[in-house]
Amino acid sequence: MKILVLNCGSSSIKYALYDMDTKQVLASGGAERVGLEGAFVKVKLPNGEKKTVMHEIPEHTEGVKFIFSLLTDPEIGAIKDLSEIDAVGHRMVHGGEKFNKSVLLDEEVLDAFEKCIELAPLHNPANLKGVRAVSELMPGLPQVGVFDTAFHQTMPKKAYMYAIPYRLYKQFGVRKYGFHGTSHRYVSQRVCEFLDVNPKGKRIITCHVGNGGSIAAVQDGKCVDTTMGLTPLEGLMMGTRCGDIDGGAITFLEKKLELDPDGMSNLLNKQSGVLGITEESSDMRDVEDAAAKGDERARLALDMYFYRIKKYIGAYAAAMGGVDIIVFTAGVGENQMDMREEVCKGLEFLGVQFDPERNKTRGEEAVISAEGSKVTVCVIPTDEELMIATDTMNLL
Repeated sequence: MKILVLNCGSSSIKYALYDMDTKQVLASGGAERVGLEGAFVKVKLPNGEKKTVMHEIPEHTEGVKFIFSLLTDPEIGAIKDLSEIDAVGHRMVHGGEKFNKSVLLDEEVLDAFEKCIELAPLHNPANLKGVRAVSELMPGLPQVGVFDTAFHQTMPKKAYMYAIPYRLYKQFGVRKYGFHGTSHRYVSQRVCEFLDVNPKGKRIITCHVGNGGSIAAVQDGKCVDTTMGLTPLEGLMMGTRCGDIDGGAITFLEKKLELDPDGMSNLLNKQSGVLGITEESSDMRDVEDAAAKGDERARLALDMYFYRIKKYIGAYAAAMGGVDIIVFTAGVGENQMDMREEVCKGLEFLGVQFDPERNKTRGEEAVISAEGSKVTVCVIPTDEELMIATDTMNLL
């Protein structure tokens, strides 16, 4: 069975084609600058070579159509005919309270998903465009929606409710939803397979740390809390997002800077976080280099970044009555050794014994805690696309 995974963003389309019999990636890549001048598609060939193909992509239907043409291209394609694709799995960002698992997409489901647009106005419309594009180009092809928010729907009410007037939850659905759910679900399952343990009875803290970041508390295989909230802004300090902030500070700054809600949202989501503190870069590699050269602002950004990850690990260990496994994943989590070491320093009281030598790993599955550590600390590279493909295959 061949399954195509699509992740349609506001101005991008990422894709991966899987042979689910072997779990092999037959083709992958991504279109950038959809709807803008200078659009292009980066293609990763089966031999590992990368190729950039320039092509104007005015909207998502044209983008999906061009990706389909690349998949069947005689020189760089992976299949001979589109009929070889058995189904398409879509990353769907915000499913609200309506979706707690992956579902086959039909008009009824899409209507319900469309009602969640106001909760994710940038992402959900793009997801819908991807689904509609496939329907137009390959009518009747089965499509599956895999929701970023679904894994977190097992949180208890005490964890997801905000202490604001209850009527606002009933009227507008204002509550914590959480994101990166497909990643948290994948790594929390994969780490148990990797360690050959049963998820039942295990308290796992998964740290998805990249330009966007979130942490989840997973008990008995189910999410019981997570750091992101109604939107992806809450929780950790991120590349350009501020993370946790006093609501009073927001209204204070709105008045001082004379910002409307859109302007405030732009400040908190795109000008803050690591970029806001350094005022130079949101890329942790750049910030690490600057800190090593004595840049005080870069050092402060790293200290703040590490501190918040550590703080939430402690909070979630308290929420679950302890922790058995800590997982680092995503771009920073998988590759930044200094971050993992700094975060684990001082967690000895939880039972963490860190091994700096084992920690010298990038992008590979590994145990980085010391032999005999009561808490097992691991690096598990995430694979959201494989999770989406697997869900799609299982539903079919």
